[in-house]
Amino acid sequence: MSAYDDLMAHVRVTEAVSAVAGRTSWDQETMMPPGAAPQRAEEMAALEEVLHARRTDPRLGDMLAAAEAADDVQAANLRELRRAYARDTLVPSALAARIARVTSLAQGQWAKARAADDAGAFVPVLDEVVRLRREEGQALAAGGIGGDAYDALVQDYEPGASAATLAAMFDEMRPRLVALRERCLAAPPAPRLAGRFPADAQMALATDLATRFGYDLDRGRLDESVHPFSSGSGFDVRITTRVDEADPFNCLYSTVHEVGHSTYEQGVDAAHLLTPIGRGVSMGVHESQSRSYENQMARSAPFCGWLYGRMRDAFGDVGVASERDFYRAVHAVRSGYIRTEADEIHYNLHVLLRFDLERALILGELEAAEVEAAWNARFEADFGVAVDRPSNGFLQDVHWSVGLMGYFPTYSLGNLYAGCLMAAARADLPDLDAALATGDPSPATGWMRDRLQRFGALRTPVDTIRHATGTDPSAGPLLDYLEAKFGDLAQG
Repeated sequence: MSAYDDLMAHVRVTEAVSAVAGRTSWDQETMMPPGAAPQRAEEMAALEEVLHARRTDPRLGDMLAAAEAADDVQAANLRELRRAYARDTLVPSALAARIARVTSLAQGQWAKARAADDAGAFVPVLDEVVRLRREEGQALAAGGIGGDAYDALVQDYEPGASAATLAAMFDEMRPRLVALRERCLAAPPAPRLAGRFPADAQMALATDLATRFGYDLDRGRLDESVHPFSSGSGFDVRITTRVDEADPFNCLYSTVHEVGHSTYEQGVDAAHLLTPIGRGVSMGVHESQSRSYENQMARSAPFCGWLYGRMRDAFGDVGVASERDFYRAVHAVRSGYIRTEADEIHYNLHVLLRFDLERALILGELEAAEVEAAWNARFEADFGVAVDRPSNGFLQDVHWSVGLMGYFPTYSLGNLYAGCLMAAARADLPDLDAALATGDPSPATGWMRDRLQRFGALRTPVDTIRHATGTDPSAGPLLDYLEAKFGDLAQG
């Protein structure tokens, strides 16, 4: 066997153990009995210790030094492995295990605090998570990864990005978004759905939508959780959604969003299974799939016309009298509290708030005990609405409880990438709207699979978008798309 073959034999075992750890996390958020939380935290810490030992094994460094690539696939695997090894060897094993243990417990503590609207119960938990992630980010930055501790953590989710480049992206987007928001808020209000939307009927329709958008239920499953998410890769990719019987859009569009993530993982070439490139290349590229599926396909006017009929079949009278009014209801522009329920204009403003706060937390400019007040003040300034309770404020997202500092900006980066991808897809698919009008997004989802998903992490994030579209990523296509859609909707 060559040095590369020896290396990949080691890596496949590590990837398999990592997949088991991921499935354990999925179970914790969906089916685990609440009383199991302390034991599960110890199990997650033990798995992390095993994984960290394998990822930092000195023999792995020797194999990486000796391995040579025979083709582009091997070169990409070595690129990803060398980046990960450089990162992991900077983090002490005890710190990695403690982060796993604390964040496993914190997820359940966050869920309880959110359900009880008890901010005080969560602040000590958040404080410990922040301190651990600060320590990790500082260790990485000291070792040359990123310019500061926050930049270093961003690399876990979007390799090659930095707070400076992300802030520049936000600065480019913000003026046009704010101007479009003001135009839409000055227009007549959109109609609202009314009626009865039973949970079982919502889940049945959500399952139908999942399969229409290409989700393979033979290699996945759809469950309910407090916060929707996608988990896994290869032949086992699971998704969750949540149900509000007063708001079926929450369930339906959360499902399509997670299907975007899951079909990316299911769509990677099976030859890359249990290798470093056998998954999505970054969270920004991952979000490009979920946001293009959810917004540019499932919220398009043709697809909404089809969905209006399916909603009436499933629920009877839904309180709006025409396809146009249904389309307007889907795109209601309101200064709401919840990011996952936000319209496409406000969504990025939600992300910018979180980006600024979590960066301040990691850099020590803000402490956990100050987050709620800082959040509420910033939210009222940006959205013109006072936060009424913690579950509508800083307790609404699971991300900080599980230590995902550096993740939030990838949501807006994903929107930007989605704009580029769908502009290219529509140029190649002149009959796409006709297919969407029949409830068939397969021309666009097939385009995504062929141009992007099947390659996994073969290319870097920016090169992945560049290869799929033929152009460098920019905010222009997203902003043009939003102005065209919401400019039309503002007319009533």
